[in-house]
Amino acid sequence: MDLLAESGEHFSCLSFVDIFSDLTEQDIAAIDRTSPPRLFSSGELVFSQSEPVTALFILKGGRIRIFRVAEDGKTLTIAILEPGAVFGEMLLIGQQMYDNYAEAIETSVVCQLSAADVEEHFLSNPRIAVKISRLLGEQVARLEERLTDMALRPLTARTAATLLTLEKAAPRTRFTQARVVKLTHEQLAGLLGATREATSKTMADFAARGLIRQGRGRITIDDVDGLRRISRSTF
Repeated sequence: MDLLAESGEHFSCLSFVDIFSDLTEQDIAAIDRTSPPRLFSSGELVFSQSEPVTALFILKGGRIRIFRVAEDGKTLTIAILEPGAVFGEMLLIGQQMYDNYAEAIETSVVCQLSAADVEEHFLSNPRIAVKISRLLGEQVARLEERLTDMALRPLTARTAATLLTLEKAAPRTRFTQARVVKLTHEQLAGLLGATREATSKTMADFAARGLIRQGRGRITIDDVDGLRRISRSTF
């Protein structure tokens, strides 16, 4: 599927992104001229610790994984971003992500806005500057929350809580209204800071209890209340 071709002649980096709703059409057109979309293949890095980029990124299609690599080589996924997400390194507003990586986990379209563009078009608008700062700050908060969860909560509770978070943004199925999360066990393990084997065992248990159904790269959430009860457990 060619995401760039599907976007057509009126493609805009900023369209349908809520935090930019205060911009004028002239501002949006000016930014679009200097920030053409780029296509990333699955597995390709948008930025990395070894090649940090001071920029703001907007995900227009596909999905992006934000993760960190520990000293022992294990990866901890901070977030899996859906279209419309804003992410990146913005020293201008006090956000640093030098320790993080961003990787396309499926074919993705990303727009990159330079620090100069951000300063000229966004930071002069206090409402937009606050929104951007809040969004990027949430990524840091998610990392801290995951680190705390890894230290204090059992894997079953972390898995249930993560599935509930992903379920909120997932589309409903046509007939049952259940929500389907597009995620492999390996990707889920990265979110949990766990091994793939332990994650698969937990998911098999959830499936046996009727909480979820599993397919290739797809998890159907059938029992939200049941997952919520498990997510609150401490043993």
